[in-house]
Amino acid sequence: MPRKQQNEDALLGKIWDSFRSSPGRGAGRSVSLGIGDDAALFCPKHGHEIILTCDWFLEGTHFLPKKHPPDAVGWKCLARAVSDIAAMGGAPRCFLLGLALPETRTGRWLDVFLGGLRRASGKLQCALAGGDTTRRDEILINITAVGEVPAGRALLRSGARADDLIYVSGRLGEAELGLQMVRRSAGTASPQDPLTRKHLYPQPRLALGQWLAKKGLASAMMDLSDGLSSDLARLCAASAVGARLEKRKIPQVRTPHLALKHGHHPEQLALHGGDDYELLFTVPPPKIKLLPKSFQGVGLAAIGKITRERDVLLVEENGRESPFTPAGWDPFRKRL
Repeated sequence: MPRKQQNEDALLGKIWDSFRSSPGRGAGRSVSLGIGDDAALFCPKHGHEIILTCDWFLEGTHFLPKKHPPDAVGWKCLARAVSDIAAMGGAPRCFLLGLALPETRTGRWLDVFLGGLRRASGKLQCALAGGDTTRRDEILINITAVGEVPAGRALLRSGARADDLIYVSGRLGEAELGLQMVRRSAGTASPQDPLTRKHLYPQPRLALGQWLAKKGLASAMMDLSDGLSSDLARLCAASAVGARLEKRKIPQVRTPHLALKHGHHPEQLALHGGDDYELLFTVPPPKIKLLPKSFQGVGLAAIGKITRERDVLLVEENGRESPFTPAGWDPFRKRL
């Protein structure tokens, strides 16, 4: 990170000290030079392609300082970006941190935030390689993540073909339910509450993505960040296909009674809720028999089929079809 002035040097020193012994530092020995110079040096493995992705995490849009624990903000800002690498079947290697924050957040809030970010860095084996800091009235976080995938093995959104089956990992809508519970909490949400944990501490499906890419099982893939209705439409548009989705097959939250208690129908959460960071992928019919019902404890559910027609349809239990209109997260339409 570049040096600018003494106050910023102290802030940069705090970040450097926090990550000096991080288990994620130097992950895969891809970062030959990290924090401390004008830029980092990254050495990709021979025969691999580099995955580049960036992600904003903004106060008031993606998190609320009075509701979201700083530790969860640190974890999630990296996990969100790494999920994009998982969606291409890649392995994360390092990241750059862009951080703007007010002076009032440079003490304990920053310490706890860095603790969550450091834990995510170690768990996801994604080393901090550098970045930049500045002062601002509200907190702005930008993560640029770097990953690798064997050359020619990256899974894209554009590979789905007619008759491929559509799969999702995990259960959909749990993160959206967690967000609604966080918003209703009297103070800062508890990191220990299992009902809010998927919203606060998402788990990118790295192992599943890499396994699908290695085995050549998926024809197309992306992560579910904005909601099934919005993300499936993007996959279909990229592949120039349509889809028929069977509503009854979509895995919903484990606690439907709590969802209803808080005024949210489990079905709607699964269809349109964002922030799950599960994988949405398609599988050609001949390869379906090679796909297990679960992978490392995470369920894999077939929820529909790709069609030649460009329409994306939702099929009710009685067989009635209706357009599956995108209604997930859109930062230009709504905020937290």
